[in-house]
Amino acid sequence: MNHFETQAIRNQTERTQFAEHSTPLYLTSSFVFDDAEDMRSSFAEEKERNLYSRFTNPNTTEFVDKIVAMEGAESGYAFATGMAAIFSTFAALLNAGDHVVSCRSVFGSTHSMFTKFLPKWNIETSYFKVDEVDLVESLIKENTKILYIETPTNPAVDILDLELMGKIAKKHKLIFIVDNCFATPYIQQPIKFGADLVVHSATKLIDGQGRVLGGVTVGNKDLMREIYLFARNTGPAMSPFNAWVLSKSLETLSIRVEKHCENALKVAQFLEEHENVEFVKYPFLKSHPQYETAKRQMKLGGNIVAFEIKGGVHAGRAFLDRIKMCSLSANLGDTRTIVTHPSSTTHGRLSEEDRLEVGITNGLVRISVGLEHVNDIIKDLKQALENV
Repeated sequence: MNHFETQAIRNQTERTQFAEHSTPLYLTSSFVFDDAEDMRSSFAEEKERNLYSRFTNPNTTEFVDKIVAMEGAESGYAFATGMAAIFSTFAALLNAGDHVVSCRSVFGSTHSMFTKFLPKWNIETSYFKVDEVDLVESLIKENTKILYIETPTNPAVDILDLELMGKIAKKHKLIFIVDNCFATPYIQQPIKFGADLVVHSATKLIDGQGRVLGGVTVGNKDLMREIYLFARNTGPAMSPFNAWVLSKSLETLSIRVEKHCENALKVAQFLEEHENVEFVKYPFLKSHPQYETAKRQMKLGGNIVAFEIKGGVHAGRAFLDRIKMCSLSANLGDTRTIVTHPSSTTHGRLSEEDRLEVGITNGLVRISVGLEHVNDIIKDLKQALENV
């Protein structure tokens, strides 16, 4: 099963004695053993089997196996949320005194982890900006252990060169970790470009319908062994129910993402021509500053469009107030189109200087383009842009 779509549908757990066509829910906290020796050898990991759902469960295993195959990874583990995946990955691999190099354009909670929580354990992070990749090597120290990036970035939709980052990491023997949430494994596979580990918030496009929370890390089997042992003992595991939902979601990921991207490109093209829009950032628009890089490493442009409304914060808030059909929400990757104004909401507590450093201008609006008819999406955006 080499094709992405087939793996997503046909990679399933073994059928039970009931010969079900669709994988059942395994809502159990634990599993039973035949005898004392079976129990001993199972806990000693002399055999591969389910022990306890905090460790593994048939539903989480099926979900992870699909992501592993899609990303071209060796192993993986599913977490309760995307941030549980990110924190557990770092916590498992870092020791006190280690150092991280990261792009400054990262998700807000990831930024908080780097600046507020990891320093409690004497772990420091050095940032580089999206347009300062030539400075990356100068930030690497003797105690640097991880190189971390998102691409596309949240919320400014900038693109980092995966191949270049992979070469730098390999040269300096760093663990290269990529947050692939915005792209999904259907659009890009960072491991092909040298990533050691890939993380996802499965809450977003992988679920695709705004139903459940989830996260997953996949990659090198030796690194994943460390992450698994950390997670097994600290308890951030994904629930079997959420894993069952997400595994089903993966069956339609390719066709959903294709339509998301088709709609997003049309929305981006519409916005680029609108008189009240200062600029638009979408990876597959030729005007995007990293367009060539995006075309080289991404199959499609994704479903996120960022644009600057003329008039700053006031115009951005007025735009949201005029929205009728689209949703105002903090989520993304839903069937429903979602609009947010980061500088007055998700990043409102940052100083203007800090926001500008990561490309969040005062009038920036992020659109997670959904699966409604594109003409209806554009109609709502058009009327909301009038007189802002």
